[in-house]
Amino acid sequence: MSLSIQGKTAIVTGAARGIGLAIARQFAEAGAHVMFADSDEAALDAELGPEAAGDGPIRGFAGDLGQKLTLANLVSATIDAFDRVDILVNAHRMVQGCDPLAVGEDQLAEMLRQNMISGLRLSQLVARRMMAQADESEPNPVQNGAIVNVTSLAADWPQPQMLAYSIASAAQAQATRSLASALAPQRIRVNGVAFASIMSNNMQLKLREDPGLRERMIAATPLGRIACADELAGTVQFLASEASGFVTGQILRVDGGRSLGDPLAPGVY
Repeated sequence: MSLSIQGKTAIVTGAARGIGLAIARQFAEAGAHVMFADSDEAALDAELGPEAAGDGPIRGFAGDLGQKLTLANLVSATIDAFDRVDILVNAHRMVQGCDPLAVGEDQLAEMLRQNMISGLRLSQLVARRMMAQADESEPNPVQNGAIVNVTSLAADWPQPQMLAYSIASAAQAQATRSLASALAPQRIRVNGVAFASIMSNNMQLKLREDPGLRERMIAATPLGRIACADELAGTVQFLASEASGFVTGQILRVDGGRSLGDPLAPGVY
């Protein structure tokens, strides 16, 4: 099977910066048509500029991805631009620390909305479109679509200062597995990527706040370095391509070995 996604259409959320941007860029370089989606319109415009104009393979969509109407409009805009959707990457995340003994109901609800519910709703919308497309495609294809959820190791690590985010990440992992089971008969695969020691946008902010963090993180990572976001993008492309055609319901860890035993302070991924 091939890693190629040439000619496929992908929606990538969280695509204005960091990991989402790296994934969207890699997909475009691999020959896919890509809808870059993000809630930060200014950052999206600054990144894409004239690239997103006209009839090219790159488009941008800005809006609050936590809103049902926005998600429906995102799917409609993608269909209008490229006629179909073959790949969805839910890379949008919100990371916030909290007091584990005083987590407000609103904060927990917002973490769930941003990190699980919005991606689940978008996945449901896109899956329906993928199923409709399958009725018009060749019989018995390897896959009718692929969905990849990007999360962190917070789903598995007990990190008290990240309680709300950890709960949301665990919920996203379970949603990944459950949706994979539901969509398998339609040959739509759903997988996840849990990362650590990757240069995400949140990581960049943490490194500015704490100059000593880089050395501690490198020491805590068995492979001895912080990976660039492009390395995670390669794993996402694998999960989106037919090279992983018999893989579904899995959460792959891309962490340089951090999950083998992590001595680093909690809340840093």
